[in-house]
Amino acid sequence: QVQLVESGGGSVQSGGSLRLSCAASGYAYSRYCMGWFRQAPGKEREGVAGIARDGSTSYADSVKGRFTISQDNAKKTLYLQMTSLKPEDTASYYCAATGGSCAPSDLLLSRWYGYWGQGTQVTVSS
Repeated sequence: QVQLVESGGGSVQSGGSLRLSCAASGYAYSRYCMGWFRQAPGKEREGVAGIARDGSTSYADSVKGRFTISQDNAKKTLYLQMTSLKPEDTASYYCAATGGSCAPSDLLLSRWYGYWGQGTQVTVSS
């Protein structure tokens, strides 16, 4: 079955960096589009970054220029490099996979994703 396992979360000070990883298994990784989402306490889950099968990417405005999504198809691993972190980036971060729509406008919409990891916590202190 499809399994997504995130790692790399932690606590950093404002301005710091972290790299999240998401190891995928149980499906043909290269045929799916992938995304990173986050959810802070009391807030709705929001799309952070997405990557389509052709490698094209989409980013939330709040992270553009600071976060970079990438993947290694051979390793079936998705990454999120986060730099210049801010306290408002504090959240649980989830990776997700979809075999459906990978249109740029859909990559950041959680309803298109059918598979989710368990999440990893990122805490940014000021």
